[in-house]
Amino acid sequence: MKLPIIDIIVIIAYMLGVVLFGCSFYFRKRSADDYTVGGGRLPSWAVGMSIFATFVSSISFLGLPGNAYMSNWNGFVFSMSIPFASLIAIKFFVPLYRKINSVSAYYYLETRFGPWARVYASICYLLTQLARMGAIMYLLALPMNALFGWSIPVIIIVTGICVLLYSMMGGIEAVIWTDAIQGIILIAGALACLGVLIYAMPGGATEMVAIASEHNKFSLGSFGSSVSAPTFWVILVYGLFINLQNYGIDQNYVQRYMSAKSEKEAIASTWLGSLLYVPVSLLFFMIGTALFAYYQTQPQLLPEALKAEGMADKIFPYFIVNGLPAGVTGLLIASIFAAGMSTVSTSINSSATVILTDYYKRFFNKRATGKQSMKVLYITSLIMGIISIVVSLAMMQVKSALDAWWALSSIFSGGMLGLFLLGVVSYKVQSNHALVGVLAGIVAIAWASLSPKLFTDGLWLQFQSPLHANLAIVVGTATIFIVGFIVAILAGGKKQTEQERKERELKMK
Repeated sequence: MKLPIIDIIVIIAYMLGVVLFGCSFYFRKRSADDYTVGGGRLPSWAVGMSIFATFVSSISFLGLPGNAYMSNWNGFVFSMSIPFASLIAIKFFVPLYRKINSVSAYYYLETRFGPWARVYASICYLLTQLARMGAIMYLLALPMNALFGWSIPVIIIVTGICVLLYSMMGGIEAVIWTDAIQGIILIAGALACLGVLIYAMPGGATEMVAIASEHNKFSLGSFGSSVSAPTFWVILVYGLFINLQNYGIDQNYVQRYMSAKSEKEAIASTWLGSLLYVPVSLLFFMIGTALFAYYQTQPQLLPEALKAEGMADKIFPYFIVNGLPAGVTGLLIASIFAAGMSTVSTSINSSATVILTDYYKRFFNKRATGKQSMKVLYITSLIMGIISIVVSLAMMQVKSALDAWWALSSIFSGGMLGLFLLGVVSYKVQSNHALVGVLAGIVAIAWASLSPKLFTDGLWLQFQSPLHANLAIVVGTATIFIVGFIVAILAGGKKQTEQERKERELKMK
């Protein structure tokens, strides 16, 4: 399928503009502190927009409309949990990170449980980011390949190099400011798409709502008590835990808390970034529902191949190319790239920061000079970017990249969140107690997420988890917390005093 010249110009102008703008920050950096937290001088609105853009990936941009088209608004329950998770984060985690004044999200774990906890959590984070970057770039390439015949490896490599260039050269300032721009572009693109859909609907918005209501498209899912189906409650609990992990302990977000000018501005940026996602995700669900109504009234506009089961995710990309005016199509494709690039650039910068603070400066060179630190940041950004491209290319061999990403993120995320909560809630839990909890939690997460795929017949069938896959993080987090706490009680755990915590911090320095 051939794009009009104006759409090609819009896409090329967007890609070049973002890369050049991001790279321009190379000439403004003066230290590793500038590279990792922007010197702590970035305005709250830009930090908030960056948090929002990081949260919205190309998976969200393409997946949510497809989900709404295929079923209903059950997935929106995930977004409804965000305000609750954000409230917990700004009450406990944001003040904690600002108080300890460390750019690393995992520094705190060492003050509580020792070096192993910091290494464990940071390794989980790095592996998760590699899987995340790989999945996002691969899933970004799929619709472009299906629509235009563009080579998947070429799309992955070009996108990866573009993101790597500006995130490596410009540091966190480039990431945050480009994220802010990309966030505005993707919102504008989504609004333009919904506007065109409603305008093109024979009966307008009234007809769209009537058709959607008739087919129960606005349903938030079953309110039953089943734990094996994606009910309202299962998605709400899953969303609460995964969003608490995102806004509470994820390096991508913690780094932004530290880049704000003050604790007050860090809190404001967290509210902006998290609460903005709720109406925007609603916008994506509206697009999916509008697409359903649009093609219900005009079925002749949809090819027979896309009417088959399992093709819902391709409906939105098809409409972008065939149902939008020239120029707007380019804007929407740029929006899809914006959603993916903003997430990947954040992961590259934050991963390099973790390697510098949690490994190089902690174990190899505690008195690293500014020049040495910058060299490590450049090299590790480059390495993480290249590996993410390789992982993305490897995803071409996986049956379902999205399923692979969900399985990996469930295992790593659950362990990290449980350990953090154990450290924050109870100071009686010591290092060995936490280690027992983590080991038990990893086993529980592996059982909840992998047993349905491994134990499929015979005697093994009885060992299958009866829980929905989304509850793996809930099971893991609860297991780590409960087991660690019980072991501490049985062992007569002694509460860690503030003095002991400070002494440990001094030893680390």
